[in-house]
This record gives sequence, structure tokens and C-alpha cells, in this order.
Amino acid sequence: MLKGDSGITGTFGVLSRITRGLTKTRTGLSNALRGILGQTSRLDEEALARIEEVLIQADVGATTTAKLVDLLSSKMTGAHSKTSANDLYSRIVSVLSEEITRILGENPGLLLTSGVNVILMVGVNGSGKTTTAAKLAYLLKNENRRVILAAADTFRAAAIEQLEAWGKKVGVPVIKHKEGSDPAAVIYDAVMAAKSRSVDVVVADTAGRLHTKSNLMEELKKCRRVANREVKEAPQEVLLVLDATTGQNALQQARVFKDAVGVTGVILTKLDGTAKGGVVVSVREETGLPIKFVGTGEGIEDLSPFDASAFARSLFDGV
Repeated sequence: MLKGDSGITGTFGVLSRITRGLTKTRTGLSNALRGILGQTSRLDEEALARIEEVLIQADVGATTTAKLVDLLSSKMTGAHSKTSANDLYSRIVSVLSEEITRILGENPGLLLTSGVNVILMVGVNGSGKTTTAAKLAYLLKNENRRVILAAADTFRAAAIEQLEAWGKKVGVPVIKHKEGSDPAAVIYDAVMAAKSRSVDVVVADTAGRLHTKSNLMEELKKCRRVANREVKEAPQEVLLVLDATTGQNALQQARVFKDAVGVTGVILTKLDGTAKGGVVVSVREETGLPIKFVGTGEGIEDLSPFDASAFARSLFDGV
């Protein structure tokens, strides 16, 4: 459900959105790689070392980068001087794209069940959870799902008001309490409303919290328990919203949230605002969490089901 090849966007739509979102990353990577190959006619150790630097600068991550460079070394080191720079570039991109696609793996989509589903949106302050929750509700609604938004970020009145505004724009109801209320109580009311109205999915926005604050993590665990008490399988998804512009800090957030609250998947936002989109690869490789969606803009439609092959191609040439 809501996979990269879903009916919402289609394969072409996903590719075009991801290609557009990765413009800054792709420009940096392509220009740097072509610059390296313009100064050498073969893939020697010096060229490999410079390629390693380029991938690390794109936030692919040291561990993942080392594996990619080792693969290039085993497959291509010593390519003859008869090979043109363009051909060498194409071969390098082909090897890297294939391996990155393998690392990222298949997007399992949203693992929704029959009856009421609960999706908890979690993450640090400023990652874009509230907007992303609304965008996800929009995608679900366009798959003919009945959706409720739950304003479980009760620490900020602005967050409640923002979600209400998005709810009106998307055309889905919002369950809310007053500022300062117990977030778990909002989850409870949203689940009860979903049951009474035959709603398919509750998308719950939660307060941003530093991944280092254990007391706030306990609050998220309480939200999980309340949802599970009312719906046996809930929450079916706990989606971690990560800001791609934070680079390797996003990786640390993913590790902590995964251990603390049982994250089931990742949404990378603000991909269009960074030249370091390679962080997507390191998050997947080093946490094992599937990337389910990527945010590629500020519009309501700028949330795309993640497609590994489209991403890998767009990372270098977008072809």
C-alpha cells in the first residue's frame, strides 16, 4: 500500500519528483565526479580516494561509502586509458546506482490492516512532522481511505492550529484537545472517533522532542500503549520524520528513536533543500529502517512514496 509504484503518483511521477528534489545533491555529485574523471583516464587509487571524499561530503556516510568504494575498486580499478571520461563516468554511475538500489531495498509501503489503523508521526522539533502528517493524510485520502488527523502535539497551540488548517485544506477531520492536554488522551479520542465513524486510518501528529530526552520518549510509549489497548494491532506504523538537511545527525536520531519507540519506517523531508541527500542511503544501511516516503517540496502533493531505483538514478543523473 502506498508503495513507490502506487497509483497515486505512478513510477514516472515518483521519478520526476525525486529527480527534482535531488537537484542540489545531484549537481554536487555529478560535477565532482566528472571533475575527477576529467583529470584522469583510469580509475586508480588516487581517483578512488577522491570519489570517497565526494560521497562522504554528500553524507552517504563513512561506513556505506567505504563499501561503495571497495565495490568500485574490485569491479573497475585499472580501467584502461582507452576508456573515455564519459564512458568511465557512466560505468561508475551504473555500479554505484545498482549497489545503492540494493542497499535501499524495496519499499514495503504502509503496512495497513483491516479495521482502524493508527500511524504515529514522531521526530525532533522542526523536522516537519505536522506538515508531513497532513501530506500523508492527503495521499491516503486519494487512495479512497477514510482518514482522521489527531493533534497529539499538545505542547504548542500553534501546532494544533496548523494541523486544523491543513485538515480543512485536505478535507479530513481533526481530533484535538486544548493546549497542554495529555497527548495519549488525544490518541484515545481519535481512535474512538475512528471506530464510530468507520474510519480507516488515524494519522497522529506528536510533539517534537529531542531524541536525548528519555522522559519525552516515555510519553510516546504511552501513546503507543493507549493505541494498542483500543486496537490490537495498533499502532500499525510509527514513522520517524527526519530532516534531510541535518545530515548525519539524522542518522543518530534514527538510531535512538528506533530503539526507544519501535520505529517502523522513515520519512525524509526537505530533500530539495540539501546537497547531502546521500544521508538517505546511510540511514537505511546503518539502521535497517525502510525509507517509506520523501518530501520534495512544500506543497500538499510534495510527498512521494519512496522508490529505491528512482532515487539511485536521480542521485547522479536523474535518468
